[in-house]
Amino acid sequence: MRKIRTPYFEIGTKNYVWGDRLLEYALAADAAAAKYDIDILFICPALEVRRVAENTKNLFVFATYMDTLRPGRGCADILPEGLKAAGCEGVMINHCEKPMSLPQMKKTIERARELDMYIFACADSVEEARAIAELHPDIINPEPSGIIGGGKGASPMDYVADTLRAIKEIDPAIMVEQAAGITCGQEVYDFIMAGSEAAGAASGIMNAEDPVAKIDEMVAAVRRAADDISAARTSGKK
Repeated sequence: MRKIRTPYFEIGTKNYVWGDRLLEYALAADAAAAKYDIDILFICPALEVRRVAENTKNLFVFATYMDTLRPGRGCADILPEGLKAAGCEGVMINHCEKPMSLPQMKKTIERARELDMYIFACADSVEEARAIAELHPDIINPEPSGIIGGGKGASPMDYVADTLRAIKEIDPAIMVEQAAGITCGQEVYDFIMAGSEAAGAASGIMNAEDPVAKIDEMVAAVRRAADDISAARTSGKK
């Protein structure tokens, strides 16, 4: 399993785009990852995983969902082994548009672990983030559903601090990302400087006037934040 470096950036396509347009955005993200030396998680529907994985070099390609059946009988479910063979490196669970129970999340995490895949878990509140942290996913994105899809983002200094504290008290190894409501590079920068280990966007990119330019803008903001954090740490050691 390749290691994800923080701060990273996450792009979710949801079902805003598909086919050639989705690949165009994946290629733009791949170029931005190389240009700024920032790891990018590219989360897309299972149907698109293989094409993205085979045409990019720098992205961590995740699926938006998978089922937990095993090879053999079964029809229409998303087979974990099939995702892995397609180049998928991780799976998202419990997005507010595809909610899951804690037992479902636990079973999906166990199946992902069998295949050496990352688990990206969404949480709707600090309380839910705590409960999911007990399942030890690799990443938790605690995004209030009210600000998903372009709603006004939470105050970085307050919400980031609360969610980071709640999750890290249970498992310090879990990476914590903020993504809901982000529409510009400055918001990406602000969330990371407030303590988030990553930032991401879906509608903020997909609904932008120029999504390719928006991808570059946001990944550049991650690079700027990473550099400023590094500079501050170096200064503090002197």
